[in-house]
Amino acid sequence: MQSAFYGQPKPDEERFKVLDKVYDEGDLFWDTADMYQDSEDLLGKWFKLNPGKRDHIFLATKFANAMREDGSRYVDSSPEYLRKACEKSLRRLGVPHIDLYYCHRLDQVTPIEKTVEEMKKLKHEGKIKYLGLSECSSESLRRACKVEHIDAVQIEYVLALLTPLPTS
Repeated sequence: MQSAFYGQPKPDEERFKVLDKVYDEGDLFWDTADMYQDSEDLLGKWFKLNPGKRDHIFLATKFANAMREDGSRYVDSSPEYLRKACEKSLRRLGVPHIDLYYCHRLDQVTPIEKTVEEMKKLKHEGKIKYLGLSECSSESLRRACKVEHIDAVQIEYVLALLTPLPTS
């Protein structure tokens, strides 16, 4: 569902067909991020066109990677940015809650405890169900877990075959 980083997005109708297909084939874990251009908006439109289907989808999105008006990127995992980003994602997606909300990156300024404390508040408010961290160190994860259970961690590493395949 091309929305960012792979050229110009296709027309919505074409991308809706992709979402219809993956839904029909049982791919029900949908993972996006607020920085993926119009991805959240597109999903919000699809949910509106397909009442009831959102109930079958486990929806994950992320915050903290941000863009300035000049197009330059920065990371902000502060509680203030987190809250604004969550509210914006909920509006864009057109949903009352996000199943799994990840901190996409840590800004190296905000203590992880402050970020997770705010995520915990959003969870208690019913805006998110599960907390996730992406691209965090083991130390940051341990510190975060002292504030609230972290349900998911995304890592950058790709599993690769380290030994050659046998040849016949």
